[in-house]
Amino acid sequence: MSAERGNALTGAEAVVFLLRQYGVEIVFGLCGDTSLPLYDALARLDHGIVHVLARDERSAAYMADAYARLSGRVGVCEGPSGGGATYILPGVVEANESSVPLLAITSDISVSARGRFTLTEIDQEALFRPATKWNAVIDRAADIPRTMRAAFSAITAGRPGAAHIGLPYDVQRDPVEEGDVRAGPHAPRRAAPDPDSIRAAADAIASASAPLFICGGGVLTAGADAALLGLADSIGAPVATTISGKGTVAETHELAVGVVGSNGGTRETRAVVEAADLVVFVGCRAGSVTTERWRYPAPGGTRIVHVDVDPLVPGANYPTEAAVEGDALLALEALASALDGASPGRIDPGFVAARKAEKFRAFDELATADATPIRPERLVAALQAALPEDFVVIADPGTPCPYLSAYLVLDRPGRRFLSNRAHGALGYAMPAAMGAHFARPDARCVAVMGDGSFAFAAGELETVVRLDLPVTFVVVSNASFGWIKAGQKSGYGGRYHAVDFSPSDHARIAEAYGVRAWRVAEPGELAPALEAALAHDGPSLVDVVCQPLEEARAPVSEWVA
Repeated sequence: MSAERGNALTGAEAVVFLLRQYGVEIVFGLCGDTSLPLYDALARLDHGIVHVLARDERSAAYMADAYARLSGRVGVCEGPSGGGATYILPGVVEANESSVPLLAITSDISVSARGRFTLTEIDQEALFRPATKWNAVIDRAADIPRTMRAAFSAITAGRPGAAHIGLPYDVQRDPVEEGDVRAGPHAPRRAAPDPDSIRAAADAIASASAPLFICGGGVLTAGADAALLGLADSIGAPVATTISGKGTVAETHELAVGVVGSNGGTRETRAVVEAADLVVFVGCRAGSVTTERWRYPAPGGTRIVHVDVDPLVPGANYPTEAAVEGDALLALEALASALDGASPGRIDPGFVAARKAEKFRAFDELATADATPIRPERLVAALQAALPEDFVVIADPGTPCPYLSAYLVLDRPGRRFLSNRAHGALGYAMPAAMGAHFARPDARCVAVMGDGSFAFAAGELETVVRLDLPVTFVVVSNASFGWIKAGQKSGYGGRYHAVDFSPSDHARIAEAYGVRAWRVAEPGELAPALEAALAHDGPSLVDVVCQPLEEARAPVSEWVA
């Protein structure tokens, strides 16, 4: 390791070499004046890191987020000072609250220029403090190695999360001792559960007459899906998931309930939750969406066992009979050992199967409808039929999330479905699909978004064409911010205000960027267009004129009478 001038390293060079020592292979970002030393180091040095130029810092963070979720590695994004730091923030907070390992690096004005009304000045440490697990602005180049070690340690220890490093312009140019440029331990560290808590949880489960698992994204992050299914199989307990936990179990398995909650859950999946006398939450926070505002399971009426790596989660929303703090994989393996030979009661498998069949009978009725505008159910069914064996689907908030969460069937376990559930910002799916491609280049990555979301991120069509990524975008077009409009119908007497906008031909917009595109308004045209788009060897887009969400039968409990 050495810079062009010999053994003397600048701060920017030290950052590049440290990223490489931590195994970083790709950085998503956007250039700016205060980032010039860092970009020059990336250009000059032999490091093997690929830099992906995004058209918006928010997009860069969403790319890094999806890359991290699917690769299991730390996602890295970068941006400049001022607007760059404020633009990157939505992606950083989404990753942090979704327990995604992400490092955001923002360059900054020089330390010597602070407090002098310098262009782009903002207190970055204060800005990122509530949005991250760990956060620092470096004042001296000599502190770069120590700060990078602390950041990577924080990102991967315990509950994964986001870290931010502010890198002032003069710090990037100042010297760093080459001998100090070394990575620290950075493999994810699994926290083993306390044996007493395992015994308490096992005793509670063994005494249940109808236990049910509700699993969040923490199970997938820990690689604990096989351990979960082994335990569930051994005691005959059904497995439901949150949106982020979708893929914990193959949804074709007899124990699989599907997604539960107010977004993507249905009356049929809720019935399974109501049938349980004990719920085991694993790697999930039991938040407002998963529990339909803490009504299902019923507080005080259902016994609760909670397994989570974050000690602040169990007991936060439900009285907890047994709380297990620890890594999901280690905890589930320990529970399986403690429950070996136990025979708790069980929810009748026939009951679960009947509820699933009932749910999909209602879906199929609309999925085969020839009505126009095209029903969202028809779109989901056509997409399901057209997807190749190896795929990743990213659902933006709005129409795509509840429909795909509820009805897209994952026939094998693993993380093949993403949605930004922590903050639910529009504009996630398009850039996230690009980050997903870099994590899983052999899978077909598909982003499904509303037309409101499309407008947030349309500039990234240039990125996908420049990089010639085989990514497919599906736009659900109904010329409104449909989620809010549906809420105005259900809760405010249909008094629609400031939710409608002009229709756009998204296929023509995509074609102007160089994307192969189709516009579909008739149900019979939908399947051929999706098949052609997914078979295309470059970027593709299908614009689907769909039934407005406020008129649809969406799987969103607060809209159901």
